[in-house]
Amino acid sequence: MADSESIAASSQMDNQDDPLNEYSSEEIDRMVKELLTGNEVIENETLMFVKYLKRVDPNVTGAPFAVPVPSQSSHDTRVMRKRSRSKGSGVDKHLKLTAEQKCDIAQREIEELREDIAKLKEDSEKKMDSFKAIIEEADLRFSELKKSSYEFERDIVKGSVNTRINRVIAEKVTRYFEDKQRARDTLIEKLRLKNSTLKVQKKKLHLQLKQKEEMGEVLHEVDFQQLKIENSQYLEKIDERNQDLLRLKLMSGNTQQVLNSYKKKLQTLTLESDRLHSEITSRNDLLGKIDTETETVEAERAKAEEVNRKLRQQLDDFRVPEVVEYVQEKADLYEMNKTVKSWERKVEIAEMALRANRKTWQQLKAASHQQQQQLWNMEPIKMS
Repeated sequence: MADSESIAASSQMDNQDDPLNEYSSEEIDRMVKELLTGNEVIENETLMFVKYLKRVDPNVTGAPFAVPVPSQSSHDTRVMRKRSRSKGSGVDKHLKLTAEQKCDIAQREIEELREDIAKLKEDSEKKMDSFKAIIEEADLRFSELKKSSYEFERDIVKGSVNTRINRVIAEKVTRYFEDKQRARDTLIEKLRLKNSTLKVQKKKLHLQLKQKEEMGEVLHEVDFQQLKIENSQYLEKIDERNQDLLRLKLMSGNTQQVLNSYKKKLQTLTLESDRLHSEITSRNDLLGKIDTETETVEAERAKAEEVNRKLRQQLDDFRVPEVVEYVQEKADLYEMNKTVKSWERKVEIAEMALRANRKTWQQLKAASHQQQQQLWNMEPIKMS
């Protein structure tokens, strides 16, 4: 009973001393989220620090410090929480790192990560080169096998068949494989000589490198650091050039788009110009035809004017004869027409007589010819 009263009293005191009672649930939720975010940041910093310590001191296997959490009751926990409020600030001052130390550790970790990335990139490039070499070797081997298969098909399967027995000649097959073996031996000998030559060159290079090391011409760590700095500077310049290249590519793309639009406009204007040119040509042809017709019409008009002028001149010069003269001329014309008709009648009568005389002449001619023929027929009878 006494224990329950003491627990109730302590809980009441805790509720009175708890500062969270002053905040609302939304503020407490926001504070919890901020604490979780801060814990994540601290956890990342702790992991980075542990990695840094492991790299500096490989003997470190776990966290550099560990806070034991013994099992205790809730009452003792609340008591310890109250006591830690006064001591927490002093402990944090000894355990926390300064901003410069954090920056230094982060910078070293970044450098290590960059070195690891560079090593991984170098290893991946080496693997890619080896894979490319294997692929090229496989392609070369495949092409050689394909060529050998084609030559074997051409020279042995099809070229060495005896047409009489329809079988492959064994001597040609043996000769083919002997030639292949001889060529392979020759290639092996060439590669062996080349290998020996490369070994000699390798020994020479090793001797030269050893002489340089003895003479002190070998690069030291400082030179490598300087080369690394220069390499980083060149990489920055390359990045700048890449940015400039990207910018120029964007400009080139925009220029290309503008050029394409102008090309389309030029094509449209060219088609319009061709159409106008053809229309101008047709109009010029039509104008030439009109000019020709105009010249013809002008010539005809000039002729018509000349004829009209002559007719007007004749009309002006025309004089109407006297009535008696006209009657006399008309009577003469009538008499002349009458005379013409009589002569035409006479001509017709003469033609009819001529035709009759010709007919009579033809009959007489035929009768005389018949009599002459009879006389010729009678003369051989009298002679006989």
